[in-house]
Amino acid sequence: MMFCYQCEETAKGTGCTTKGVCGKDEDIASLQDILLFGLKGIAAYAYHARELGGKDEQVDAFMHEALFKTITNVSFDMNQYIEMVLRCGEMNLRVMELLDRVHTEKFGNPTPTEVETGTKKGLGILITGHDLLDLHELLKQTEGTGINVYTHGEMLPAHGYPEFKKFKHLVGNYGGAWQLQKIEFNEFPGAILATTNCVKIPLEGTYLDRLFTTGITGIPGAKHIKSRDFSELIKKAKTTRALPEAPGKKILTGCHYKAVLGLADKVVEGVKGGKIKHFFLIGGCDGARPGRNYYTEFAEAVPKDCIILTVACGKYRFNKLDFGTIDGIPRLLDVGQCNDAYSAIKIAAALAEAFKTDVNGLPLSFILSWYEQKAVAILLTLLHLGIKGMYIGPKPPAFISKNVFAFLQEKFDLRLIGDPKKDLESTLGTVAQEATQ
Repeated sequence: MMFCYQCEETAKGTGCTTKGVCGKDEDIASLQDILLFGLKGIAAYAYHARELGGKDEQVDAFMHEALFKTITNVSFDMNQYIEMVLRCGEMNLRVMELLDRVHTEKFGNPTPTEVETGTKKGLGILITGHDLLDLHELLKQTEGTGINVYTHGEMLPAHGYPEFKKFKHLVGNYGGAWQLQKIEFNEFPGAILATTNCVKIPLEGTYLDRLFTTGITGIPGAKHIKSRDFSELIKKAKTTRALPEAPGKKILTGCHYKAVLGLADKVVEGVKGGKIKHFFLIGGCDGARPGRNYYTEFAEAVPKDCIILTVACGKYRFNKLDFGTIDGIPRLLDVGQCNDAYSAIKIAAALAEAFKTDVNGLPLSFILSWYEQKAVAILLTLLHLGIKGMYIGPKPPAFISKNVFAFLQEKFDLRLIGDPKKDLESTLGTVAQEATQ
């Protein structure tokens, strides 16, 4: 419950008619919530960048201003809030660019890389989360110990960076997206390290004794590691059961924008020659509730003369499927973590420049899944860039009021997902119609 500064009463959940800001301002409360979620996303990316020495004073100043605006009720002007929300998208673009720069300066430019999804005989440590610096330190400390390291979830893109390829005991990627942790972590016999958000609390009597946390992550009962000293984690791993030799399917990652732009001439030639008809960005944050099989069905239905870009953990819905190639270009390009949406934006901008149009004029459709704060921040970035006609799902966030969502639909043609085949037909039909005009 919260205090209303307008009527000096306490707002008590759904029974309150004022919504905490006197009813008429329900949309202001919605925009405040959107802004707060966006700020959380920016904070996550800024944290990772700062760990690697990257700072942006303009982003920091915006966060101070935006927090002041949301939690102190200094403004009830809807237009001001809409402007602030779109500025949040602009600041998120800046911080994603910053994080990309410090990642590539530290670990090199990623290149397309096939990653093993099976297991290698021997002891193992599984690392989940987003923090590449944690992974790098873990690899240095486990070198020569006989312990193999596996990535999980959003750690998968690390395999594309040159610096990580130097470690031969980084042997593969285990499991899928974050929501499967309780099953996958219980099945993994080795020690487990959680580095950032998207971590679940283990069920009683499962793997808590093998779970370690570090940095800002914390789980009740799990051992917390400070200062990236992983000696206790390594010691625990040496007492666990070894994994079997069980090769799996290989999946592609590391399709950073610099690598993809190296194929730009070939891509442009493919589009002009009619071999590549359309591009789809299918990605975002995954979740456990029903309805997310939509993204698998959509990807499966994409015609073979189209290319799919994917980003964040939403890719685990379809990244083990065989999409083949178009003239040697993989039809599925995994550009990386959620923050690597920056790479997808750079690829789209380069294509727009090549065809002398803007992103909205490209044969490109955005099919996005939202779940948490970073997905919201990225959506705000895409809105800041003026991208229209995006599909989001599986349903609108609960904190977006009907009026605010109606505004987004009217200004940006933002759409909710429906039937995957009908949505696919709509995107391709719209492009065909535009091409004839």
